Amino acid sequence: MLKEYQPCLGSRFPIEEAHDADIGQNAVQRYNLQKNEHFVLSVDNSKVDLVLENKLDREKQKDINLLLTALDGGSPQRSGTVVIHVTVLDANDNAPVFSQAVYKASLPENSPTDTVVIHVSATDADEGVNGDVTYNFGYVSDEDVNIFLIHPKSGEIRVSGVIDFEDVSSFEMRVQAQDGLGLTSYAKVIIDVTDLNDNEPVIYLKSLSNSIPENVSPGSEVGIINVQDRDSENNRQVRCSIQQNVPFKLVPSIKNYYSLVTTGQLDRELVSDYNITITATDEGSPPLSSSKTVHLSVADINDNPPVFEEQSYSAYVSENNKPGSTLCSVTARDPDWRQNGTVIYSLLPGEVNGAPVSSYLSVNGDTGVIHAVRSFDYEQLRSFKVQVMARDNGSPPLSSNVTVSVFISDVNDNSPQILYPAPEGNSFMTELVPKAAHGGSLVSKVIAVDADSGQNAWLSYHIVKSSDPGLFTIGVHSGEIRTQRDISESDSMKQNLIVAVKDNGQPSLSATCSMYLLISDNLAEVPELKDVSYEEKNSKLTSYLIIALVSVSTFFLTFIIIILGVRFCRRRKPRMLFDGAVAIPGAYLPPNYADVDGTGTLRSAYNYDAYLTTGSRTSDFKFVTSYNDNTLPAEQTLRKTVFPFS
Repeated sequence: MLKEYQPCLGSRFPIEEAHDADIGQNAVQRYNLQKNEHFVLSVDNSKVDLVLENKLDREKQKDINLLLTALDGGSPQRSGTVVIHVTVLDANDNAPVFSQAVYKASLPENSPTDTVVIHVSATDADEGVNGDVTYNFGYVSDEDVNIFLIHPKSGEIRVSGVIDFEDVSSFEMRVQAQDGLGLTSYAKVIIDVTDLNDNEPVIYLKSLSNSIPENVSPGSEVGIINVQDRDSENNRQVRCSIQQNVPFKLVPSIKNYYSLVTTGQLDRELVSDYNITITATDEGSPPLSSSKTVHLSVADINDNPPVFEEQSYSAYVSENNKPGSTLCSVTARDPDWRQNGTVIYSLLPGEVNGAPVSSYLSVNGDTGVIHAVRSFDYEQLRSFKVQVMARDNGSPPLSSNVTVSVFISDVNDNSPQILYPAPEGNSFMTELVPKAAHGGSLVSKVIAVDADSGQNAWLSYHIVKSSDPGLFTIGVHSGEIRTQRDISESDSMKQNLIVAVKDNGQPSLSATCSMYLLISDNLAEVPELKDVSYEEKNSKLTSYLIIALVSVSTFFLTFIIIILGVRFCRRRKPRMLFDGAVAIPGAYLPPNYADVDGTGTLRSAYNYDAYLTTGSRTSDFKFVTSYNDNTLPAEQTLRKTVFPFS
């Protein structure tokens, strides 16, 4: 047995010599070796050696059979042969050889762990340990070291980590094959990673305005959007869209860039903020998409004037109010923001009854509360209007106006004023009542007015004292004094009535007057007329009667002279005004005593005059025609038309 690589060329392998029983010339003379490629025979002094002439290669021929023949010198010549069997032992003279110099494989990204990528194979012509091949990776970068594994015996390469096309699109590695005694060889492995649509598009905001003025024109650019997709080919082709319910759109620009522009007029008062959702979708299979919400604020422009909550305002205040009292409040809203929506109130310049409006009212600039500057008098001013302006603080400021109507309501602050008869003590006023007057006859009338209005001016008449309570009555609403029964001879000729006039206010106010009545058909029968006329109150009637009795003798002559004078005047003039005949002086009329709505004191104005005649048993009463006007101006006097009653 010979070992490969062990012998060198020329190495000798002794061969046992042949034995021949003959001697001499008949003994073994020579040897003859069958021709072969590796050995030659060397014989020296009967020493026979096989000399290695060429190297042995076990991988080509591991067994060699040599035929050695020994020849003698006899005749006939005889020979003997022997077969030399040479076993060539293996030596590690062959490195492993890969089946391919370059291995290529395709691997989808995101392949799971233990996925078989490729098999590499190397063979070694040696045998045993020398031909036992193991596989390993050659130089591997730190990034790839944990991505693949190779089986040391089978050469199978499997996935051991994450395969991401977007990180590494291909791998190139060297695989080493090594035999048992360290002979190695290498092959290249190229792994191409195929892309899968595993990345959603990413939206980037490259430029975006924080706020947009609401008066920006349509088509204005408010932002730039960039879209990126890490995938390849169709997987990275992206389409962008925007929701339809916003006044914006995306306009394509350069590759993967879009401009966000306005499509209509913005109004911050309707929508102050927009949340715009942008959606990007790739063309992979299946397609992937992503969305991004863009927040845009609309900046305010002073484009709205303040608007009052009501088209007009009405304020009601009772007369005699305290200065500074609150009348009403006006409110204006401005939908603009901050100073553009801050409202300030003021009174527009104007006049009320010739005086500046500021002398009547004031308005709080911040709250819009309107206050009275002065105390109002219903009898002087019943209503007026002012203009209130609401102005914002924008630049330039915007404003609007509203009318405020102020109505002054009446307070019962005026007592009834008696026009007839004149207030007691001002003049000598006496009525003459015929003795023949029947029950229900009109003998006189109390006329009164009240400067208030409404129920405050509704007057009622009452007799509070009377010399003869059952003889006369007065109309509650008309003030007409009539007899309740026929006048009898036993009735006193001197009658004194105290009449109270009350209004219907709360509390009620009143006034009183005295009415002097003489029951007689002839002035001659009234010797004490003047004394009666000077009676002021029934409570003092007794005192006056005593004074009259004491003084009767003194005044008797004077009275006779008066009667004679009256008779004389009667002959010259058919009708003579008696001392008690009274016309209503203009000074008795109040400046304004009629109600504005026609429900005041007098629906018809009266002027009542009483006249006495001499030489007749009749009395004449004269009345003024009524006025239909509800208001009697202060500067006018009552015109009277005389109607005689007999």
